[in-house]
Amino acid sequence: MALPPPGPKFVLRGTGAELTTLHFHCADLDQNCPLLFSGASNGLIHLWDLRTRRMRTILDGHGGKSLCWLQMLHDRDVLLSQGRDLQICMWDLAEGRNMVTDSVSLRSIGFCKCSLLRIAQERWLLAVPGQETSEVQVVDLPSKKLVCTLKPEADAKLGLPMCLKLWQPSSGSCPLLLAGYEDGSVTLWDTLETKALCRLACHQEPVMSLDFDSERARGVSGSSEKVLSTWSLDEQQILKVHQVHRLINPGIAHVAIRPDKKILATAGWDHRIRLFGWKALKPLAVLDYHSATVHCVAFSDHRTPRERLLAAGSKDHRISVWSIYQET
Repeated sequence: MALPPPGPKFVLRGTGAELTTLHFHCADLDQNCPLLFSGASNGLIHLWDLRTRRMRTILDGHGGKSLCWLQMLHDRDVLLSQGRDLQICMWDLAEGRNMVTDSVSLRSIGFCKCSLLRIAQERWLLAVPGQETSEVQVVDLPSKKLVCTLKPEADAKLGLPMCLKLWQPSSGSCPLLLAGYEDGSVTLWDTLETKALCRLACHQEPVMSLDFDSERARGVSGSSEKVLSTWSLDEQQILKVHQVHRLINPGIAHVAIRPDKKILATAGWDHRIRLFGWKALKPLAVLDYHSATVHCVAFSDHRTPRERLLAAGSKDHRISVWSIYQET
């Protein structure tokens, strides 16, 4: 008989609330231990030192409203945090500082997480849910100028955007946006011509989370159903269903592809984390530790000879950190 999967490497406690989002940050990709940011339903951001396995800093800038999304600006000590207070705060974390230096106001009260894409030195694009139903806006950072508004045709009836993923096919090409909607579909948008290139019905329920592998031109999405859906993008920029994996229990809150494109992790309503081989969507392990819904998962991008870390945040107020080994 196969041995059961091991338990977590360690567990972080002390947030005092449900975990809603996680983000690893490595100033140096070769450093042995990255930092971990966690966002909770009480509006607090915790910075964890994984060497000591202790909380280093608490950031409070969203008026007690739940956190949706966290992301560091590449090569800069600036953290972006999105909260249900309709604000994206920009935190200066350089040299021990922890102050909000700027913010971007949102107009959507939905649960849609933003997406960030670096397009040049000191320039980023930020995709955010728009004011009107189904609308997505793309903003330039740090100028905060509106780049485009992506709005489906009036008869499309997609509902609210639920998750976003900005990506760039190749250097110098137009950035594209994948958006998962309330009607269960995923749409590919051209941000230059502000038009929808294609739309694919992936789920019968709202798309809770999606991720995309631009190297394989293949993405994955989850919903409240018992279905994990993968889909591919062909040379004509048409989305097609690639593979469907049936789950025992319903509800995928979050999906994440590891940076090396070898492993996929899912956060389940059934309290479990599932690992798949990304190439063939082969089930690898079911990690069973949490006592409530797992809301979010995140992979570290630091590189040691064999180990990579996976963190999972749950409704049970705990963060489990797992040691995930490379096969090659």
